[in-house]
Amino acid sequence: MSRKAFTLVEILVVVIILGILAAIVLAQFSGTTSEARLNALRRDLQTVRAQLQLYRIEHGGYPDATTTDAWTAQMTEPTDADGNPGTDFGPYLHTFPTNPFNDSSTVVIDTAGTSGPGLQQASTCGWYFNAVTGKFAPNDETVAGHGGL
Repeated sequence: MSRKAFTLVEILVVVIILGILAAIVLAQFSGTTSEARLNALRRDLQTVRAQLQLYRIEHGGYPDATTTDAWTAQMTEPTDADGNPGTDFGPYLHTFPTNPFNDSSTVVIDTAGTSGPGLQQASTCGWYFNAVTGKFAPNDETVAGHGGL
């Protein structure tokens, strides 16, 4: 007798093998996505921290705004020596980066220097800035375990 079709068992074996291969490939890609986010976060932190230091050197202190919009404006628009709109210094950043872990570019500004990242509005703010010490960090608890970025 001649066979012209696959049996149900043969088809099931092929489907199971394809499912196992798909699970292995998907697991590898999910780790890559997380690593890519972490690398983007490190790059953005390095850039903003360097520009904050340049701002501090040119203005004699860190940006002193108390709202996200004003603070971002001091970093992304030209300023005078007092940090007000002007033409003497800056801009330090063309656009303010978005935290890749919570997709927010807003900044929590700790003017008293008493809190820390992840403690204030973690679900709505992407970044934390300590106006006293100049510490700039991600404001997201998901990245807290990555060596104190």
